[in-house]
Amino acid sequence: MLYDQISQNKRKTVLLFIGFFIFLVIVGAALGYFVWRSVSMGLMITLVVGIVYVGYIYSQSTDIVMQMNHAQELQGPDDAPELWHIVEDMALVANVPMPRVFIVDDPSPNAFATGNNPKNAAVAATTGILQRLNRTELEGVMAHEMTHVRNYDIRIQTLAVALTSVIALLANFGTNFMFWGGGRRDDEDNNSNNILGIIVSLLVLILAPIMGTVVQLAISRNREYLADAGAVELTRNPQGLISALQKISQSEPMQEDNVAPSSAGLYISNPLSRDKMNNLFSTHPPMEQRIAALEKL
Repeated sequence: MLYDQISQNKRKTVLLFIGFFIFLVIVGAALGYFVWRSVSMGLMITLVVGIVYVGYIYSQSTDIVMQMNHAQELQGPDDAPELWHIVEDMALVANVPMPRVFIVDDPSPNAFATGNNPKNAAVAATTGILQRLNRTELEGVMAHEMTHVRNYDIRIQTLAVALTSVIALLANFGTNFMFWGGGRRDDEDNNSNNILGIIVSLLVLILAPIMGTVVQLAISRNREYLADAGAVELTRNPQGLISALQKISQSEPMQEDNVAPSSAGLYISNPLSRDKMNNLFSTHPPMEQRIAALEKL
């Protein structure tokens, strides 16, 4: 049943975040050994960079994500009356503050929510979703996004994006250091153990951005079933979201200039490709599985 899957997804998300932090520690240790031959130095650098970078992303998440996706904020209900009032209604039903509302000028139907908590949340919809979905379908989509806000999924995704960025930043510094002439100390590196440690550390730094992205995408996938179920709870109408997902899945991807790849996991559907992807690298569960779960309701 759907709610059994939701319970499993909650547990998986906790485990994934634990794994995320462990992996960040491993990357810091690899950086320290490869650059300074000091694991403790790498962990200290990782701690400082992590706190500063995550703090910045966390405090400015809404504006940063909206700028990355070229979203324009609505100044009031007159700018897009139907969207504004649907968001207002769904926020009321979900018992969360009215979020800021944005529009992304793109013909592909899609939407997302972001922010670090419900008080600072924002939702965005593409011009394509406003043109192609009827009111019932749009209510289903906005109810899905309000569930992300209510469940603090937006905070989870913000932290995942920030941690992935920190991992990529540290890994890039470490690998670039090799090309700057670092990573070699003739008086120390002749030892076979040192050479093995350097090789392992370099492999960790090279693979770190890929693994960080995989964990981020896995966290995103685990929250979608819960948001779908939450949308049904708010609207009392599974068919509205089912119909919306069917239309979205049959549409063309968004234009690459209008969406930042690092924020793809925030959207209700993968905005960059409609092709069938390997589950490991997919930002969302397969659409047919989401629809099938909703039909059971």
